[in-house]
Amino acid sequence: MLRPVIGIAVAALACMLAGAALGKGGHGGGHGGGGHGGGHGGGHGGHHGGGHGGGHGGGHAHGGGHHGGPRFAAGARHGGPNFGQIRNAAVRPANFHNALNLHSSAFRNGRLISNPAARAQIAAAAALASWHGASSGWWQHAGGGYGWVGPLFWPFAYNDLYDYTIWGDGLGFWGYGFQDIYAGLFAPYGYDALSAYLPSRPRGRRQSRGVALDQLCGSDRREIVGLPIDQIAAAVQPTEAQGASLDELGNASIDAAGLIRASCPTQVAATAPGRLAAMQQRIEAMEKAVDLVQPALDKFYGSLADEQKARFNALAEDQRRATNSGNAGASLIQNCGAPAALDWPGAEIEARLHPNDTQRAALQVLQDTSARASTSLKAACQPDEVMTPPARMAAVRKRLDVMLDGVKSVRAALEDFYGTLNDEQKAQFEAIGPRRTS
Repeated sequence: MLRPVIGIAVAALACMLAGAALGKGGHGGGHGGGGHGGGHGGGHGGHHGGGHGGGHGGGHAHGGGHHGGPRFAAGARHGGPNFGQIRNAAVRPANFHNALNLHSSAFRNGRLISNPAARAQIAAAAALASWHGASSGWWQHAGGGYGWVGPLFWPFAYNDLYDYTIWGDGLGFWGYGFQDIYAGLFAPYGYDALSAYLPSRPRGRRQSRGVALDQLCGSDRREIVGLPIDQIAAAVQPTEAQGASLDELGNASIDAAGLIRASCPTQVAATAPGRLAAMQQRIEAMEKAVDLVQPALDKFYGSLADEQKARFNALAEDQRRATNSGNAGASLIQNCGAPAALDWPGAEIEARLHPNDTQRAALQVLQDTSARASTSLKAACQPDEVMTPPARMAAVRKRLDVMLDGVKSVRAALEDFYGTLNDEQKAQFEAIGPRRTS
């Protein structure tokens, strides 16, 4: 069952074992070679080393599948000095130029993509690809990444979901909020910049500077997608019945990743209504993905004994210690709750569009609706540290609900306003964002 996926996982894991450029500590010895090893290969008889302190020495050779069923290994989590350096480094697109290349090892074997801080840097490099020498952008997240990369909203979406759910690392997930809706309204990209992300752009010097959308959407099948099932199994040592539930969770995670991948845009949206429509579609796909995984996660977690639950919960704490990010959760929540000040460009809209009274009234509704969405998203930031994977996934679902409500309400008000504009006014409205970036 799903043998091609297992083959991909084995091949990608082999790449990770061979490549240590960004190998990080994970649970003591890292999930690659000395950490949670290579999966399960003969049932529960795998050799466990010194627990989380020294990693699960030797790991489990996951040959024919655990309990006769499949196991799905996600990209190994990593920690250590390199991870901290990446997390704290300033965004310099030039440093990640190779990561944007189709043949980059970051996309070939997942060593970078499995690292949320590195993903933020990759997204930053891609988001700023059209601004040579630029080091920031007004639509940048507090964690260093970008919610919009050209026409794509929420790059690496599924990775962010399970990073927070399993590892408690919200660097990617909790950075999303009203600033992304604002960037959908007043996008910094002109059409020329957006065209660089099209899959069918002409060959030439410019092609090597961009990044294909399918790379950021995770469609490179060499990258392992899904929850880190083997690491979970190594930690909790499931019984036969629990192993079957864990296999169900693995299957659900693969299907969920496919749902999100399918929401990747195939063409650019050049208007604000089109961008918010794409944004809504992306969040809806993420919610469907969570709805696939959440029941399987609840079932598996509910089948565990208290000691097993404690070991499962400890995965996130181990990761937090390994990456020296014990206070990251609090700062991320603060960043989520207090996004960067985004001034409503009322004066510029007035000067460019010269709206009539009907248009001004519709514009005021749009501004008021946007303000309410900002307030709701700020209030919905997770206020407390959440200790268990099921609770974190529930928090993810709740946050996505609020995001989706905000997008829908702003989109409706935007379309009402946009419908009152003539073609020249629409063109002037779309020029506001790119002008801010020039």
